[in-house]
Amino acid sequence: MDHSTDTHTLIAPVKQFDFTGKMKVTLIVGMVIGILCLALTWFGDHDGHQTRFWSNFLHNSVFFTGIAMLAGFFMCASITAWAGWYTTFKRLWESMSLFLIVGLVLMLVVALGVYFGWHQLYHWNDAHSVDTDRILAGKSGFLNKGWYLGGTVLFVGVWYIILNRIRALSIKEEKEGSHTDFSIHQKIRVWAVAYLPIAGFTSAALVWLWVMSVDAHWYSTLFAWYTGASWFVSMMCITMLMILYMRSKGYYSNVTDEHVHDVGKLIFAFSIFWTYLWFSQFMLIWYANVGEETGYFLHRMENYPVLFYGNLAVNFVLPFLVLMRNSTKRKAGIVGFISIVVLVGHWLDFFLMIKPGVLHTAHELSGHGHGHETGSHGAEHGHEAVGHAAEHVSTFVSGFTLPGFLELGTFIGFLCLFLFFVFTSLSRASLQSENDPYYFESLQHHT
Repeated sequence: MDHSTDTHTLIAPVKQFDFTGKMKVTLIVGMVIGILCLALTWFGDHDGHQTRFWSNFLHNSVFFTGIAMLAGFFMCASITAWAGWYTTFKRLWESMSLFLIVGLVLMLVVALGVYFGWHQLYHWNDAHSVDTDRILAGKSGFLNKGWYLGGTVLFVGVWYIILNRIRALSIKEEKEGSHTDFSIHQKIRVWAVAYLPIAGFTSAALVWLWVMSVDAHWYSTLFAWYTGASWFVSMMCITMLMILYMRSKGYYSNVTDEHVHDVGKLIFAFSIFWTYLWFSQFMLIWYANVGEETGYFLHRMENYPVLFYGNLAVNFVLPFLVLMRNSTKRKAGIVGFISIVVLVGHWLDFFLMIKPGVLHTAHELSGHGHGHETGSHGAEHGHEAVGHAAEHVSTFVSGFTLPGFLELGTFIGFLCLFLFFVFTSLSRASLQSENDPYYFESLQHHT
């Protein structure tokens, strides 16, 4: 690495972020909009269990908690790989990852709702359904309220503790270290190495609980990879938008078009990876033609066609065609627009993962009593599930068939909460980690 002080002196970046004024007021207004939309959803929901409210809360809580987890995961992967290109803006990922403490509170609300029966988001949480359904009974060792609550608190808590420790060491490195001293950085690397397998395995278990189990009779071995890819692309889109915003305000002057280009490449590459996983999951399940599995896609294709096919158009076709040209990844206007569209697109992806299953459960528990009896074999039950899925939603259901204004307002509220937390965290430490051993490598990064 070239540790030339001339490069550092020439750039002279602003070292401290001042989170005041118009941006803070704007984000507070956005959070108020989100609270109002949640309140309107609660009081306007007449199904007796506020299913629309709870599904909106689950949807956004999972979405932003996962983004925070992936910010920490990719940061730790980069540290472990001795990567240096991201160092000039690594405070962004540190701050995004610490949102996990808020995510823990949000998911704890959902978990307590499962434990005390405040909502009916999950079919497996209905005792009578488990007693009369062989498949639900067979999964009850994992799908139960105690494990949902305990796993959420334990795993998200451990994620936060590790990432908070990395953040503390990073700040200590800036205050006490030097770019030629690797001693503190080695400690950071130890924590980063520990985080990767812990987050990798436990996030799969949690996404099975939080998201996949809303369709309790369905399962996919690719689901954790699929949701992880969606979270990752969303995280990179927010990274891109925050870099562009910070640069427009005079911060991160040493975050160059080369860095923007690499973030754009990651959005492009992982949009393709997400599509590969989407197709693999769809193709393998459809080809196997097992009723318990194909019902998941049949339900969405027949009853949610706009979201089902629009998902591919927004999250694959658009970023693929626009970002395929190398030059477009360096143009702030283009990559900013694509980042906004793809971020919303992956929020809709999670909407499609969650809402149909939640509505189906509400239909089963309210319209047909407590579930349906299973056949003598799993395959018979699987074909019955396909029938229920196919006939379930034949008309437009506000807040479920497509997002309504209340869903969009709730998304804005959660997004503003996320950004408010991240900007607050950024303002509490130096924007630049100049004593990171890879800082000067990042300044000279080019592709």
